[in-house]
Amino acid sequence: MRGLFTTLLAIVSCGALDAPAIHAQSGPVTGGNELQVWTGGGHGLNGSTSDTGVWNLGARYGWVLTDPIGPGPLRGRFEYAVDVVPVFLLTQRNGTAYGFGLDPFALKWNFAGDRKVTPYFELSGGTLFSNTQVPPGTSRVNFTTSGALGLHFPRSKYNWSAEIRFMHISNAGLATPNPGINTIQVRLGFGRFTQPKVR
Repeated sequence: MRGLFTTLLAIVSCGALDAPAIHAQSGPVTGGNELQVWTGGGHGLNGSTSDTGVWNLGARYGWVLTDPIGPGPLRGRFEYAVDVVPVFLLTQRNGTAYGFGLDPFALKWNFAGDRKVTPYFELSGGTLFSNTQVPPGTSRVNFTTSGALGLHFPRSKYNWSAEIRFMHISNAGLATPNPGINTIQVRLGFGRFTQPKVR
């Protein structure tokens, strides 16, 4: 697992270094991109699936689309991002389910904070494919929707992030029953923001 994390970090770093028209920024900048590797974990919240454990590892590519807009404390930049989740583990009553996820819709609002901390809010959704049924007796194909509140901690080149994420996992009626799993997770990320060079 350590080797996979190192590989993902190397891919993100190489992608950032190979792009000829970008340079590092400590925080989100209009017209820039976010490159990040992240990991998170937590547990189920509801009824029969409250004993379900969740751990995932992924990579993100985002586009910061707007200048700072909005009134007062709500002022910020809008970002659209895509997450690839090659490792998605769920510990269930009948054993561990191994999955792969793709989140093509991450809508993120980066608040215009100070240079030391950038708060953000996010809504996202995607698909989860697993080697066994999640929850047991349902489906191997599920959909994920989530909301998160977090903080970026910018540094000179890179930044860290920490967030609390609520995620709902459900097969959307592909199978019966469809109890769904509501989870609360803590996610930590490491990455960088870039923007086009000024010529």
